[in-house]
Amino acid sequence: MVASAAGVIATAMMAASCSFGSTPDQAVTATRQADAPSTAASDPPTTAPSGKIQKAPAVDPAWPRWGFTHTGVSANNVTPQFEQEVSRTLARTPMLQNQHIMGFGALNPQPRPQEFYWEDLDSRTNLMRRSGGTQIITLCCAPDWMKGGPEGPTEDSAWDEHLEDAPYPKHFDDFAKLSATVAAKYRDVEYFMVWNEFKGFWKDHSKPADFKGYTDLYNKVYDAVKAVRPDAKIGGPYLGFDSNRTGESELRGSWGVVNQNALDAFNYWFKNKKGADFIVVDGASLTDAHELLPDAFGALSKFGAVTTWLRDKTGDLPVWWSEWYFVPEDDTVWPEPMRLAVQAASMIEFAESGAATALYWNPQAKEGTCQGCMWDPRTGAELPTGKLVADFTTWFPAGAELEHVTSSDPKVRVLAQPRRLLMVNTTDAKITTTVDGKSFALQPYEIKWSDR
Repeated sequence: MVASAAGVIATAMMAASCSFGSTPDQAVTATRQADAPSTAASDPPTTAPSGKIQKAPAVDPAWPRWGFTHTGVSANNVTPQFEQEVSRTLARTPMLQNQHIMGFGALNPQPRPQEFYWEDLDSRTNLMRRSGGTQIITLCCAPDWMKGGPEGPTEDSAWDEHLEDAPYPKHFDDFAKLSATVAAKYRDVEYFMVWNEFKGFWKDHSKPADFKGYTDLYNKVYDAVKAVRPDAKIGGPYLGFDSNRTGESELRGSWGVVNQNALDAFNYWFKNKKGADFIVVDGASLTDAHELLPDAFGALSKFGAVTTWLRDKTGDLPVWWSEWYFVPEDDTVWPEPMRLAVQAASMIEFAESGAATALYWNPQAKEGTCQGCMWDPRTGAELPTGKLVADFTTWFPAGAELEHVTSSDPKVRVLAQPRRLLMVNTTDAKITTTVDGKSFALQPYEIKWSDR
């Protein structure tokens, strides 16, 4: 178990970790308000047109592709029995698991330059290891003394106000050394993502990001980690691909227009990085104004479009989605069948476009209900979201051979491999459709699996 002081983080991060549609910085950023957009199914066909399925990049065929990030409260923050229950469930379908070094369930790992605190990271990595996960560590965020704060354990006000501050440039080397120390300590962790959503490097998204500053930090971290762990796999820039209804950008579609500032930041980093083993981005299907264009399901095509753009730009480096979101942040609450259907359809977009990795931001609480949680906060039992991620891990890992299979009703999305297929009803009505030569009846927003 983590130290009791971990409750400081659990309290500070609860708002972010219990709302599925929230980005991880919701606890320290005011929520933007907008009118609730339409959530009706698209009128145009929602099945993949011929030729849409993209050949996956060169990755280990056994790579799980799917997984999740541990947030403010996870299975190790309740009781030993609870952790054991969740671990047993996760171990049935080993998947990717990610943890940040500070925040999101971990206290300050370096309160003072010569003092380290590893209890929280030890607890989380032990949970990942015990549950059979392929471990990933996100090298974010920075201790207070690296960003203008005092030495010592982080205080409540600093969690609330300064978690997302970037280290000062004079402390980039110190953060790189901390990152190398983490990599050297956790030698069974092979994969590292550098920083998170340009935190502190892009405070006003209507203006250019400090992409030079981020790239300088990234390169120092890259060199430092590779020096102590040549085997480590490192990726960046963990950049959010914001989009708007209108704008000038080469990356656009019926879902909107990607913020040119995001593209500029990515292009600079890619051109000037020391190296990268994979590409890391995140984003939402919604616009910054919380619009779903043209609707909840149609907006998901953004994920495929961004993945394709990245693969074209980077020489087909593996593309990782460190987070993805599809529910408006304007207090919209969808019926659970619809929310699950939209999530399944978004995962179809990732698979068809050849994304190598997609990490679900797992919202978690210690008690009560939690929409979108992978396991019950009270019992640890697997919930429908957890089963959905596990089923995709089982049947559609990175090495799965995807086959183009259509539905006679275009409002049913289909993802297929030689032995198994998935169907998603994208409407709030019953549908009878023919898929793969068989007739299927689907309830509103039903997700149905079938052998082939």
